[in-house]
Amino acid sequence: MSKLRVASYESAASPQLSTRSSQLAAYDSLRASSATIKQPMKQAVFRERNKRYYRVLHTPIWIWVFWVLPGWPLTNDLYTRGPDRRHWIWLAMILAVVAWRGLAGRLPGCEPRPYITYYGVHQPNLAYRVVCYTAAWVDIIVPYALNLLGLVIASVNGRWLLRDLYRLGYYPLALAVVLATVFDWTPRARRDTFGEGAERAWFYVAIWTVVPTQVINWGAWRFGKFMDLAPLPLARVRLIVCLLSTALFFLLGYAEKLPRSQRHYEGVAAAGV
Repeated sequence: MSKLRVASYESAASPQLSTRSSQLAAYDSLRASSATIKQPMKQAVFRERNKRYYRVLHTPIWIWVFWVLPGWPLTNDLYTRGPDRRHWIWLAMILAVVAWRGLAGRLPGCEPRPYITYYGVHQPNLAYRVVCYTAAWVDIIVPYALNLLGLVIASVNGRWLLRDLYRLGYYPLALAVVLATVFDWTPRARRDTFGEGAERAWFYVAIWTVVPTQVINWGAWRFGKFMDLAPLPLARVRLIVCLLSTALFFLLGYAEKLPRSQRHYEGVAAAGV
């Protein structure tokens, strides 16, 4: 009789034990998957303060950014003829403002302490970062776009219209970049720094793509006269050189083979300006 009671009790308890075991297994599985998804944030900035030389080395970057910013006719004349008295006056003004804001720690990279130490952290972007990175994107995009458009036109009709393109197109393109910032689209100039990990990488991909290509374009422009070609074939050679350089450096950046082109997304920390 006792054996019958024990067997009856075990048969009644086994569904409850089975249910309890399945609940524990499901909980353990959920906790493991949660731990896999929510990776601990990797800290990449271990310093609490930026060293003085680090802050000083960032000032020439912003001096250059704002020196080449004004557009027509200063930017065009600077690139095509070199600096003159107007450029030196503008540079003196930029030096004064950059020195003032740099000493106050109100330029990216010139802060006493790193502002962004982790990727994927919601924090408001600072006004001076928005202004500086918007200006930097204008410097990156607008001259390159105008130069490329000028090469395309010259490769069709053999005429070099870059001066007219600067006069008519610089400010509309610059305004488009500013509007992108207003609509919260410009990388590194958005209102929140949550996506800094990817935005910072794409910013440097753009720099690596445009700056060497512009230098190569300048070399092709300067040394093209020694190639003994008519204007139309020469323009086509320059266009091909520009496109090949653009493709090469962009693909290297896209493949994360260039410095600071490694893309990190939320949950991963980042060092940087």
